[in-house]
Amino acid sequence: MGIVLKLGVNLPFGPQLQTVWAVFQGLLLEAIPFLLIGVAIATVARAWDPRGRWLQKLPTHPLLGPLSGAALGFALPACECGNVPVARRLLAQGAPMGAALGFLFAAPVLNPIVLLSTWAAFPDRPWLLLLRPLGSVLIALALTALLQQLSEAALLAPDLLEERRMGQPLERASLLERRGGLIGPPPMTPASPVMEPARPPLSVLLDHGLREFLELGSLLLLGCAIAATIQTLIPRDLFLTVGQAPTLSVISLMVLAVVVSVCSSVDAFLALGFAALVTPGALLAFLLLGPVIDLKSLSLFARLFRRRGILLMLGGVVLAVLLIGQWLNMLLL
Repeated sequence: MGIVLKLGVNLPFGPQLQTVWAVFQGLLLEAIPFLLIGVAIATVARAWDPRGRWLQKLPTHPLLGPLSGAALGFALPACECGNVPVARRLLAQGAPMGAALGFLFAAPVLNPIVLLSTWAAFPDRPWLLLLRPLGSVLIALALTALLQQLSEAALLAPDLLEERRMGQPLERASLLERRGGLIGPPPMTPASPVMEPARPPLSVLLDHGLREFLELGSLLLLGCAIAATIQTLIPRDLFLTVGQAPTLSVISLMVLAVVVSVCSSVDAFLALGFAALVTPGALLAFLLLGPVIDLKSLSLFARLFRRRGILLMLGGVVLAVLLIGQWLNMLLL
């Protein structure tokens, strides 16, 4: 039945709009709690350590940095939507780039909720419980190495770059970089006392957290609307018609992961419904790609990266997941 307006006009596309609205609500209600958790964690981190000293002590090593960031995912039970504000706070407070990126890309799979849901959905496939977190770490390492080929100025969004530079110690960033209007590093005056930044008052923290939630929430609304529209227009069964083709099955399930935009905390139960219809590599590709990027979270990355960085990330993660899926199919088929 179509949508009936007060004028008595029956719109033929009414059922599609109702489906879009229902899917949109489902995606939004699924993501909003994790976004709130992420903003809350970022706000607490800002209050606890305004200068970000403990973050700046994280490893800067090309390997240890991303691994240390990925390890933080075990302590933060949030999906990819909630990890964006946390990763943004890490970068803004001066955390090493590798550690922040490692957290951003690996934490959505490495948090305990996702690991437990994967085990609950696939207790008869222990290889999946092993390869999913391992593959996530490998992808995080690859993406971190790839994105760090760009300078911070070319990678980070302008407002985040400014906030990160303002949060750097003076010995790391010149006064000119910190937009103070002075050229060159500050004079070395050991006798001068170092002023510790005061802990922001509660009202400032709440205001900052609310503004960040509204900014990210507006982007999330846009992402959910796009994802809901595409899900309605493209039948999900279309992606499963090539389920047993070694290469096409991996590609189709990667596209499905981007389109359905389900949070990583429940995607294993969705995958359980079609696991018997697809190749092992395609199943793993679905569970690896969705937590890194989907239509819902793509808009959130605009708060982190410039367009060039987003495109580079997209190309890198698609290639990495495709190679992992192909490798697994060659191994098991």
